[in-house]
Amino acid sequence: MSQFKASSYVALMKLRVVELLLVTTLPALFLATYASNHAHKYPSLKITIATLIGGTLAAGAANAFNMIIEVESDRLMRRTDKRPIVKGEISESAATTFAGALTLISLVIFWIFTTHLATLLTVIAILFYVFGYTIWLKRRTSQNIVWGGIAGCMPVLIGWAAVTNSLSLTAWLFFGLIFFWTPPHFWALAIKYKDDYQAAGIPMLPVVASIKSVQKQMWFHSVFMFGTSLAVLWSAHMPIWIWVITILIAIGFMAQLIKIGGIDSGASAAKLFQWSITYLSIYSLLLVIGVLVAKP
Repeated sequence: MSQFKASSYVALMKLRVVELLLVTTLPALFLATYASNHAHKYPSLKITIATLIGGTLAAGAANAFNMIIEVESDRLMRRTDKRPIVKGEISESAATTFAGALTLISLVIFWIFTTHLATLLTVIAILFYVFGYTIWLKRRTSQNIVWGGIAGCMPVLIGWAAVTNSLSLTAWLFFGLIFFWTPPHFWALAIKYKDDYQAAGIPMLPVVASIKSVQKQMWFHSVFMFGTSLAVLWSAHMPIWIWVITILIAIGFMAQLIKIGGIDSGASAAKLFQWSITYLSIYSLLLVIGVLVAKP
């Protein structure tokens, strides 16, 4: 395989998207470890490596299947018309083989090195993203990303289950946080690329609704995102200083959300998209630090 070919296969996995999934998986591993045994703050190195590698391969497989299914839509969008299948760098059959191999390897890794529940949840995440979101929801409803985003919430549960082979209230609250975080995050991107989605006939909310309506729904999800953020801190017994920082970064997020609907909604949406990544990244880091500084 040539270097050019290898980079094309890597591009199928959309690793920049996968990074965010890993950002939430890591604190789930730490929280689950500490919740199951206060004498341990660091998750097992074996489980951590297996979960992160297995999760990367699983998410990469789902993304590859997504590109295969949406190749015709990708041709119509400037944001996606450089993807490897569209450009003919990889055939659909080769991409399918690659995605299938990634799926198998990821599940084997989870099965051998983590738990059966984590493996089952990984299967559900892949199937839901491919069949639930990509095939069924994406072209049928403007709420596609709301329910389709469940697949992106699964790494939290997978990480928790990899450690404990069970799911706790904290795990489900963390799942809820990502569930409410996803629509504002993705709709901000969809505002910026509204014309692309319209050209491809994909009914993303900013395509079919007014900017004010989109902003209103973003507020709804953002308020619940903030609420579940605090609920996780409460359930995980995080120190008060983490609550304070969480409130501050939430204020920053909300301040950017206010600007949506102004004269330059595209620029405001792009900034909100970056703020959403910043919020989730800082929050996830705070959870890990909170575990490390907790008293046994």
